[in-house]
Amino acid sequence: MKFGSTPVDEACGHILAHSQKLTDGTLKKGRLLDAQDIQRLRACGVNSVVSACLDEDDVGEDEAAETLAIALAGTAEGIRVAAPFTGRSNLFASRRALMSVDAQRINAMNRVHESLTVATLPSPMVVDPKQMLATVKVIAFSVPRIALNTALDIVAGEEPAIRVHQFLPLRVGLVQTRLGGTRESVLDKTVRVLEARIVALGGTLVSERRCQHEELAVAQAVRTELAQGRDLVLLCGASAIVDRRDVIPAGIVASGGDLVHFGMPVDPGNLLLLARHGDVPVLGLPGCARSPKYNGLDLVLERIAAGLQVSPDVITAMGVGGLLKEIAERPQPRLGQSSPAQAPRVSALVLAGGQSRRMGDINKLLAPVDGVPMLLATVRRIIAAGVDEVIVVTGHEAQRVRDTLTGESVRVVHNPHYDQGLSTSMNAGLAALGVDVDAALVCLGDMPRVTPRHVHRLLAAFDPIEGRSICVPTFNGKRGNPVLWDRRYFEQMRDVRGDVGARHLIGVHDDSVCEVAMDDAGVLLDVDSPEALAALDTS
Repeated sequence: MKFGSTPVDEACGHILAHSQKLTDGTLKKGRLLDAQDIQRLRACGVNSVVSACLDEDDVGEDEAAETLAIALAGTAEGIRVAAPFTGRSNLFASRRALMSVDAQRINAMNRVHESLTVATLPSPMVVDPKQMLATVKVIAFSVPRIALNTALDIVAGEEPAIRVHQFLPLRVGLVQTRLGGTRESVLDKTVRVLEARIVALGGTLVSERRCQHEELAVAQAVRTELAQGRDLVLLCGASAIVDRRDVIPAGIVASGGDLVHFGMPVDPGNLLLLARHGDVPVLGLPGCARSPKYNGLDLVLERIAAGLQVSPDVITAMGVGGLLKEIAERPQPRLGQSSPAQAPRVSALVLAGGQSRRMGDINKLLAPVDGVPMLLATVRRIIAAGVDEVIVVTGHEAQRVRDTLTGESVRVVHNPHYDQGLSTSMNAGLAALGVDVDAALVCLGDMPRVTPRHVHRLLAAFDPIEGRSICVPTFNGKRGNPVLWDRRYFEQMRDVRGDVGARHLIGVHDDSVCEVAMDDAGVLLDVDSPEALAALDTS
C-alpha cells in the first residue's frame, strides 16, 4: 500500500487518510475519492491530500476484517458476524451460552501482522444474546494478502477459534445435610439461591432432600437421587468439607462414587469437591454456594451446564483470574461497573401513511411489486435484515394497508393526522418506541429495493461513541434512505412539522453524520409517480 501526501490531481481512486474540511462541507476520513471530490478539492484551493492507494497484493480493510471474522466464527451456531465498517467486523452472541476462545490460535493470529488484530472477551464467559464476543479490526486501510492468508491458516481447524456452547437442560438434584443447630430457613434460602443459578444456565432443580450430616445418610441420599436419573447431584453440607475423608466425600465414596479433585485455586470457592458417579458429576459445595454472589461454584457449574469436561487440570488452571472476592480496592470483576458491549437495539419505522397524490387514484403502497403489494415487499426486506422490531405507521386507507401486512412480524401504529404531512407519521412512529430502543431506522414504505445488506451496512457503521450517530446510505455520492438515527435525536425529530422528514437535521449535526457507501441504487429509488412504478416493474 502506498501512503502519504498526494497531489490532488493524482488522488482520484485513493482513500482519504484524514478528514478534509471544505467550504461546502467535509470529506471524511476513509472516503474513496472520485472525480467530483477532486473538483471540490480544487475549487477550495486544496493542492494535496494525505491518501492511501492499495497495491494488487493488498486486501481492503473491510474485506479483510469480514473474511477473518467469518473464519473465526467458522460453522459455530449461536454467533452472528456483523457487516464490516472502517476495517472492523464484530461477532455477537445470538443466544445465552458459554463462550470459549482458543487463546493459542488467537495469540498466534495477532502475531502475524501488526494490521490484523482480534480482541475477545475473557474465556470462558457466560454471554447473553446480542452481547459482543469479539471484534476484528484491521488497523491500516489494507493488509497484505499473504498476511491475511497466514492468519486464516492459523484460525482454521476442526473447531472454530471462538465458540458458544449451548447450555444443556440438566436435571439437577440437591442434597442438604443437617446438624443439631441447623436452621431450616437457611436451608430454604440455599434452595432458592441454587435454583436461580441452575435456571440461569438452562437447567432445572427437580428435587431437594435433607438428611443428617452422617456418612451413611449422605450415601443413601446420593443413591436415591441417581436412581431418579439426575444429570448432576449437588451436596451442600451443614459443615464445610475440610478433608477428603470428611462426611460429604466419605458419603459419596460409600454410595459408589469416585473423588476426582478436592479444593480449587478460586476465592471464594476454595473448598469445592469434584466427584463422579459413573458419567454423572457430583459436587460437594463450598459454603459460598449459599450466597448469590459469583464464586468458584459458578465457574464449575457453567462448564458442566455447557457440556464441557471438568478435570483436575481445568480446576487447577482457574487460579489466574480466580480471585473473585470483592474488596474495597477492587470491585468484584463479574459485577463490575461497566456493562458488556452489546449490539444496539434498533427499531425500524416504516412510514406508510401518505396519500400518494402524484399517483392519481392509485395507492402506490398497494401496487404490485415482485408479485406482492409494494409495502409488503419493502417490509419483508426490512424484517429480513434482523432489526429488533418493525413498526409500520399507517394513515391513508389504513385498513387496506394493514390488511396487506397480515401474518407479518410487525407492529402497526395509526397516524390520524397523516393529511398534515410526512412528519406526523414519523412522530407517530417515534412515540411508539420503547425506552430501551437505542436507535431508529426511518424507512419509506415506497422503497422496495432497499435490501437487508443495505441495512446491515448501516448497522455496522453505527457507533455513537466514535461519532457515527446518524448513518446515511449513499450511492455514487448521492444520499438516500433509510437513515439510522441515534435516540439522542428523537426529541428534535419530534419537533419537525409539515410534509418533510428529519433530513435537515443531518445538516445541523454534520459532525455526527456517517455516509455509508452502497453498491447499488436501491437506497435512492422511491416510487413517487406512475412512471417510476412502471420503470420499477421492468427493472
